[in-house]
Amino acid sequence: MNVMVYNKYKELLMGLNIEVMKTLEGVYNVDEIIDTFANFYYDKMIIDITAIRDYQNADNLQKLAMNINMENVIILLDDSPETESKSYLSKLISLGIYNFTKNAEGINYLLVHPHTYRDVVNIHSLQDLEPSYNEPQVQKQTIIEQIVSDVKGNNNNNSYDNYSSNNSADYSGAGYSSNSYNDGFIDGNYSGRSSKLKVIGFKNVTMHAGSTSLIYMLKKMLDGYRKVAAVEVDKVDFLYFNDRDMVSTNSGDLLKEIMKKNAYDIVFVDLNSYEDVDICTEVYYLIEPSTIMINRMMKRNKGILEKLRNSKVILNKCALGSEDIATFEYETKINVLFTIPPVDDRKDNLDIIKKFAKKINL
Repeated sequence: MNVMVYNKYKELLMGLNIEVMKTLEGVYNVDEIIDTFANFYYDKMIIDITAIRDYQNADNLQKLAMNINMENVIILLDDSPETESKSYLSKLISLGIYNFTKNAEGINYLLVHPHTYRDVVNIHSLQDLEPSYNEPQVQKQTIIEQIVSDVKGNNNNNSYDNYSSNNSADYSGAGYSSNSYNDGFIDGNYSGRSSKLKVIGFKNVTMHAGSTSLIYMLKKMLDGYRKVAAVEVDKVDFLYFNDRDMVSTNSGDLLKEIMKKNAYDIVFVDLNSYEDVDICTEVYYLIEPSTIMINRMMKRNKGILEKLRNSKVILNKCALGSEDIATFEYETKINVLFTIPPVDDRKDNLDIIKKFAKKINL
């Protein structure tokens, strides 16, 4: 069942051939909409943009995006100059609002085929290159190629050669001891410092395996010791961390973003569905080893285990004990590099995150 909030376009929305269990009519503050539907379970929420007070300012929708799952929301836009502008639509996309349209046909389509970032990336205005890189396009490409070359070459001292069965996994999540960890910080300097940029990628193998939060915790732990940035590809989750060094981009502009971070020590990349992982110094693949996530992964890609056997695999949000992890390794023939239990990303100086950073030579 669906819910609706309408004002100017009541007739259009009521003419849709869909089941509706609750409606609101009039003009409302975002807080009123959130409070009204806080305890409702619904399939889709369809909002007439004119029902939101001061909707011409896209910033007023930020609280809505932070309190309601926008994957389940369709916004019907009006014909005002504000909402027709590319900057307005780009702001919606930056808030994670991808499902918007101006007619009934668009609503019917989005009910069946909800948009993802990939579907709207062509109208998302990202930051322009910084002034120092305003050379002709051929020069920009030369700089990008040089950085990628440096990144690929910066793998001599910190590589893991085809992680073999002789290397035992670190089952820290099963019961680690904070006393056993030497955090590597000496006289205010991090002992793992490198003179070259490292681009370190994280890629979820199971759905929602936690790459975004893991990057945030690593960056927060390293800030103050290293110059660290983070880039996410084809999504906008970093927006909610309120950190100017954590930015969003699309697949086509990822190399440009890395280029702009050449003065940093480390750039973490949340790869999402980006496939050209060779741009990274290292790539770590995250698996949440719950039954539902493993079964869903296998149904989606039956050959995934074979592809991961020579990769650096992290069990994240892992509640398994050491015996169960050993069983997982035996059954999947995957060598687990490290395990991380469910952790509170609001805490500072988490021992398990420090231990993971040391494990991967940060």
